[in-house]
Amino acid sequence: MRFHAFTDDVLADHDAVTIAELVRRREISAGEVAEAARARAAHVDPTLRAIVVSAKSALVAGDPDAPLFGVPTYVKDNTDVRGLPTNHGTAAFVARPCAEDGPYAKQLMSTGMTVLGKSRLPEFGLNASTEFVAAEPTRNPWHTGYSSGASSGGAAALVAAGVVPIAHGNDGGGSIRIPAACCGVVGLKPSRGRHIDGPQARSMPINLISEGVLTRSVRDTATYFAAAERHWHNPNLPPIGLVEGPARRRLRIGVITDSITGAETCPQTRAVLDDTVALLEKLGHEVRPVSLPVGRGFVDDFATYWGLLAFFIAVGGRFGIDPRFRPSGLDVFTRGLGALYRKSMARTPAVLYRLARVRRAYAEMSRDNEVVLSPVLVHTTPQLGYLNPTVPFDELFARLMSWVAFTPLNNVAGTPAISLPMGVSHDGLPIGMQFAAAHGDERTLLEIAFALEAERPWHRIQD
Repeated sequence: MRFHAFTDDVLADHDAVTIAELVRRREISAGEVAEAARARAAHVDPTLRAIVVSAKSALVAGDPDAPLFGVPTYVKDNTDVRGLPTNHGTAAFVARPCAEDGPYAKQLMSTGMTVLGKSRLPEFGLNASTEFVAAEPTRNPWHTGYSSGASSGGAAALVAAGVVPIAHGNDGGGSIRIPAACCGVVGLKPSRGRHIDGPQARSMPINLISEGVLTRSVRDTATYFAAAERHWHNPNLPPIGLVEGPARRRLRIGVITDSITGAETCPQTRAVLDDTVALLEKLGHEVRPVSLPVGRGFVDDFATYWGLLAFFIAVGGRFGIDPRFRPSGLDVFTRGLGALYRKSMARTPAVLYRLARVRRAYAEMSRDNEVVLSPVLVHTTPQLGYLNPTVPFDELFARLMSWVAFTPLNNVAGTPAISLPMGVSHDGLPIGMQFAAAHGDERTLLEIAFALEAERPWHRIQD
């Protein structure tokens, strides 16, 4: 059931760094690369359904000296790109082409990449599977009957399937790490404020969203982050610079086995976690159990905030998103989240107060643990339909809460976390492990990712 685009063309199975180097040496051209990626997209997307709109002509960055010049990519369909609509995965309105690039799109394109179009996401990125009420779902290239995760599910599917080596994603509760884990790619959610925020992030009472990319190699992620810093660097964070390999230092790594939701990690995921612990110990790291710095109340607070975001979309969409926005066009899950929030609206000040304090509690844990390891998800990737927005709201909400249980903490704390494809399930789907660090310490995560990739190269879909 695997379905991918890898073939004998100019893209081959190169990562973004190799493609950029070949373009720089004029062994291939940016135009040839873009056409090869377009041909791959045309081959797989009728099945995978990962692309929402293609650019009529490739949007090529102007600086041939940029580190990733000529590398093809897709931008997630909640980020403005000039000449392309931004529809946020919803049927509540039909967007017109944007007049200009959004703030983060400018930073992304400053790295030299060629934008070929927009990747799909579930409605406003609220669900954890890229599925829809009245449209085909985005399918997982490793097994087309399974979810690609969300909300950057389209991006992850395109990268895993070999259409492009790197694609834009953003993460407000796990939306880079979840699809990275489902599709067997690398997904780093950076620290809050690491990159230029988009309009959604700026409007949040507590900013959960971080911008980033999904890749097939650690060095592509590292190169992208270094390149993005050339365009803009947050003076309140230490620069990452170009990380080129593992560090020699040995780390204190805390391990979290089960989530605070009460959902027990499934045996297959637990086996990959145990195997990862053994590998880290082999590399000389000190690995030990650690307790999370938050209690069960965090789950309820995050659920309330999740509902608040859906409520804001429903009541303010016509003013903040598009004047043609129709709340009646929202799917059952988005409306259900908004209704859930209305029941607990009076708790909002207390919820915001407690969530704002999470960053301090997480920092306390980081003093004794340079890295915290956990699964990305409680159980293996579900089949399509399990998380479809047509599932009755209460049932779907319960399923999400017992699957997406490890990732939201880092969004609230604002700390970086990376998903690495450390194993494979009995069904042949990837299983991701999450490595998290202190605020501003993406460098440590990239260094340990380099070490793990070298010690045990990721499974390849084309093998």
